Amino acid sequence: MPPTGRVLLDTNILIGLLAGDPAVLAGLRAAEAVYVPVIALGELYYGARKSARPAANVERVEALAAAAAVLHCDGATAAAYGELKAALRAQGTPIPENDLWIAALARQHALTLVTRDAHFAAVPGLAVEPWSG
Repeated sequence: MPPTGRVLLDTNILIGLLAGDPAVLAGLRAAEAVYVPVIALGELYYGARKSARPAANVERVEALAAAAAVLHCDGATAAAYGELKAALRAQGTPIPENDLWIAALARQHALTLVTRDAHFAAVPGLAVEPWSG
């Protein structure tokens, strides 16, 4: 599946966005539509809570969440998750649980996943872009 210009941002890309990474900012400018998985927001909140500056970092995550088009999981996501987890297990290429949910959301909504995690290449039918400089 070729990139559609409609993208879902993985946690590492969101961290790049918060850090002002030029490659991420350029990708955002070029994207047709940008979505954030609720799972990645959870990971960002966790990172903020365990950081040296939890209050300030939680505030940054809250601002990002308020400005983003956040995709939530539903029954169709759960079905896609189960299908992907079984397929990856059969291939012998499991990936982390949160990443399975993110991949399921991307496939469910026919979005290109923007990530710097190489293990997403093992997910069948998933378009991936790295947005790295």
